Amino acid sequence: MLFLAPVSRPFLIRREVKLSRMSIRALRGATTIDFDTAEEVYKQTRELVTLMMERNNVAKEDLISIIFTATADIHSAFPAVAAREIGLGDVPLMCARELEIINSTPLCIRVMIHLETSRQRGEMRHVYLRGAKGLRDDLPE
Repeated sequence: MLFLAPVSRPFLIRREVKLSRMSIRALRGATTIDFDTAEEVYKQTRELVTLMMERNNVAKEDLISIIFTATADIHSAFPAVAAREIGLGDVPLMCARELEIINSTPLCIRVMIHLETSRQRGEMRHVYLRGAKGLRDDLPE
């Protein structure tokens, strides 16, 4: 028979470890395509997602999820396929339709990456490429 001695209080280990605080942040980006073809959607989406991750030193393990939107004039392909092509297939991905707003940027793909990071909100480097650069001219390059 096995007897266990009663424990009067929980087993605690206290360590003085200075850890950088991890937070959940959202990283934004957008780009445009020249023509509504699957090849163009994949090419421009791959470029955008790759650059968003590089500029912010984001590793795949940091990713929580990615949401893609496309304007109503894009019918040829799901932008999320491009993320799968660059090895992000096990990250939760979702595509949605962008609102149809008068005079909005045509042939536009937007991305929101949710991630864990020790960076502060103001340190995030959002990425706007091609015809989408004017969407957020208040952000640093």
